[in-house]
Amino acid sequence: DVIYHLAALPRIQPSFEYPALTLEIGMLGTMNILEWARNKNCKVIYSGSSSVHSGHYKNPYTFSKVMGDELCMGYKRMFDVDVKVCRFYNVYGPYQLTEGEYCTVIGIFKKQYDEGVELTITGDGFQRRDFTHVDDIVEGLILTSQSENFDIDWVELGRGENFSINQLSEMFGCGFTYIPARPGEARETLCDVSIAKNDIGYEPKINLPDYIKGITNE
Repeated sequence: DVIYHLAALPRIQPSFEYPALTLEIGMLGTMNILEWARNKNCKVIYSGSSSVHSGHYKNPYTFSKVMGDELCMGYKRMFDVDVKVCRFYNVYGPYQLTEGEYCTVIGIFKKQYDEGVELTITGDGFQRRDFTHVDDIVEGLILTSQSENFDIDWVELGRGENFSINQLSEMFGCGFTYIPARPGEARETLCDVSIAKNDIGYEPKINLPDYIKGITNE
């Protein structure tokens, strides 16, 4: 009845090393899903990315998500495929990766905190992120899939509040050090959740500081 298309080669930094593979998976993979849905008359919920707001050519990952968005809208306009794009904002929560090149900053910080070593902050730490708990993302995906409004194209799924990486490190209450900035990163992400609230009844519930307290009080 519904395809939740969550597959991608994720993360910005690895996409500089594997640009062709990132684009192939993001674009060709999405086209294959949409073509299947066109033939089966199936609804598609596509996992977009908030990174598209920071510049389409900042990195190969973002470009692949932009092209995925465009493919979705193309199939919707040309073939009446019922597809909606849900753009995620800096997802965190249980089962997040804590090692390897596909880690998110909260996964990295959690691992460093657990090991009793200094947290590593890239750049000046004043870059801000709208961190969104995976439970809120899942709730948003389900609400989007249940919507019968064909005119909805994009749904922004974030918390609607952002924190600097310096503020995030302070929540852990341990030492930190600065390392060089990385290319292709946005300076700020912040979701306007008002449209999602009005269109699908989305209401994010989980606060980042409460989640970090759960980690540091374990």
